[in-house]
Amino acid sequence: MTASRKISTDKNSDDQSDQPRVAAVQMVSVADVEQNLKAAADLIASAVATGAKIVVLPENFAVLSADAQAKVKVAEPEDGGPMQQFLADQARQHGIYLVGGTIPLQAEQSGKVRAACLTYGPDGSLQGRYDKVHLFDVALSGGNESYNESATIEGGDRTCVIDTPWGKLGIAICYDIRFPELFRHLMKQQVNMIALPSAFTATTGRAHWEILVRARAIENQCFLIAPDQASGRDSKRPTWGHSMVVSPWGEVLAELEEQGSGVATTEIDLQGQEQLRNRFPALQHCRVL
Repeated sequence: MTASRKISTDKNSDDQSDQPRVAAVQMVSVADVEQNLKAAADLIASAVATGAKIVVLPENFAVLSADAQAKVKVAEPEDGGPMQQFLADQARQHGIYLVGGTIPLQAEQSGKVRAACLTYGPDGSLQGRYDKVHLFDVALSGGNESYNESATIEGGDRTCVIDTPWGKLGIAICYDIRFPELFRHLMKQQVNMIALPSAFTATTGRAHWEILVRARAIENQCFLIAPDQASGRDSKRPTWGHSMVVSPWGEVLAELEEQGSGVATTEIDLQGQEQLRNRFPALQHCRVL
């Protein structure tokens, strides 16, 4: 597991209604669901202690293993299970909007799951579900490192936007970051923030993580809340970490180091975002050729 826990936070402590605090939770998840839920509970509590009202967990927060079948074995029906109950209870207990990374839900196809991101509100009710659309089927490092998500995951086919008291929150997952058209579709629904639960590989993270997160934030003039999995010392599936929150201008407002669990938390200025969009109306200038 992780050897340390860190808090990365901005220096602004004003508690204004147009400046909610958000948190990207970085985890070092393993194959044991119960162990991961306990770790997540502690990290959520740490985020809430900073004043966070929107907390985002990473992809595969409840189960992460080099064995692709591990998630299939613990998949839950969509009408409930321990992982879903955990997320609802945590949101209710802390009175927050909790974006539940991803958990495996049963799919229509036998032997597969849906990589589902469930968001719960302060009363513990389900606010929305997004199933990962783009599946990571790639070969890296000259073919020595490969991934085939479609072998065990059934892809989604629709977007998800959550209404919060501070603005609209869109949801995307990990590999989705490479497909800007998905983010443009979210912008048509006038989102202010986008949560990006991820488990970026160390190889692709080193090359592209920060570039892509900042690019999606800049071109959509939105806040990106991007929690990522970090690797343990003995990990057979190295992940990048560097969870971050990025502003509509592309500034990294909070960021964690590569290794270890922790929380990247910051206040986000939605009034400033509106002013930026009015002064620099790039979204209105978009043309489809």
